[in-house]
Amino acid sequence: MTKPRLTFSQIINMNVGFFGIQYSFGLQQSAVNPIYDFLGASPDEIPLLNLAGPMTGLLIQPIIGAMSDKTWSPRFGRRKPYFFIGALMCSLALLVYPFSSALWMAAGLLWILDVGNNTAMEPYRAFIADKLDASQQPTGFQAQSFFTGLGQTLVNLSLFIFPMIFLGKTGALPTWVYASFFLGAVCSIGSVWWSMKTTAEIPPTEEELAEMKASPLNIFSPFIDISKAIKDMPKVMWQLALVYLFQWYALFCYWQNSSKSIAQSVWKTTDYQDNPVYNEAVGWTGLVNGWYNIVMFLVAFSLVYFAKKYSPKLVHATCLVLAGLGFLAFATIENKYLLFPAITGFGIGWASMMGIPYLMVVSSIPKERYGVYMGIINMMIVIPMLIQTLTFGYILKNFLDNDPSKAITFAGVLLLIAAGATMLMKSGKIGENQEVMMSGGGH
Repeated sequence: MTKPRLTFSQIINMNVGFFGIQYSFGLQQSAVNPIYDFLGASPDEIPLLNLAGPMTGLLIQPIIGAMSDKTWSPRFGRRKPYFFIGALMCSLALLVYPFSSALWMAAGLLWILDVGNNTAMEPYRAFIADKLDASQQPTGFQAQSFFTGLGQTLVNLSLFIFPMIFLGKTGALPTWVYASFFLGAVCSIGSVWWSMKTTAEIPPTEEELAEMKASPLNIFSPFIDISKAIKDMPKVMWQLALVYLFQWYALFCYWQNSSKSIAQSVWKTTDYQDNPVYNEAVGWTGLVNGWYNIVMFLVAFSLVYFAKKYSPKLVHATCLVLAGLGFLAFATIENKYLLFPAITGFGIGWASMMGIPYLMVVSSIPKERYGVYMGIINMMIVIPMLIQTLTFGYILKNFLDNDPSKAITFAGVLLLIAAGATMLMKSGKIGENQEVMMSGGGH
């Protein structure tokens, strides 16, 4: 079936919901770890306290993807019910999160928040593949990069501006935390509602409906579908898994240690509890992270051009090198203003990470299995994160002297290794029909 071509504004409308989802995810990246610090966590406890992200991603996204492949309602659609329920869970968790009075409560709510994020995020990837033909998929996936940058920019600007507006403490946490999380709750459900209202899903073909009836959704079918998909997985996805091993381990190292690294290198403090100087460093980290997200949404659509002109592989490897070099410089900087040019490289890399890898694999995936394979790609993201949460506390304590700046340097080295692994992938340029020609499963 030929898919109708969408205008640029229609592609934007269908991706607006990703803005709210990524605002919620951005709060996890930039605000949750400082909250752990405020509640008294030690640096080597932070990785285990972040276990919710990789565990829920590992369990939830492939299951939701497999379920959405077998779902169709003329009224509610195929992917929409899942990202609506996920966004609703996010909003409720964000409303409650600032009332955390102890580490166990904050960690528990993070699990609920992450379940919602993962329930919403995975069907959105499949939604793009469902709705757009091969010539428009690069724009669709990079539109998600654009909204990722926009959503996370708002998060990090709120972490910088809200402490100036909302002063004092409410309960165990600063008052500005409440404002940031309440805004996130509104953005999460509001933006998803907009996309659902403005964008209709394409109904399944008669053949797809017959297949759904022949093997209907049941309690076991997601697990059966996941195991079959892994068995049949094209070679390009195995190659991408190696890249992701180094890439996502590195990113978790950065997100967990960026505030403390800046506090140490710029503000010369290692006191993270009830310390106004550390609060200032956290605010500045929000501004720095806001900048890399601004860079992300500024360059996102330009990467479509370079991916078409050269190849997604070359674009992604180049972006990873820029990100890695930025991290290596980041940990040595003592002037807070020089952090912005250093993190610019990561902004370019982040724009690629959120869109270009999907171009490498989407043409190798059968369309009736978009959901489950997008979930498996997320498994490739969260398994490195899970490994990081279980191992990096030991590495940080025993090899890096509990030094957050050394953690950022370590992350930079891993990104350079990921760039080398990307260049080992077998890929060609995007052809005239915009499909990616990949060995071991490409068209």
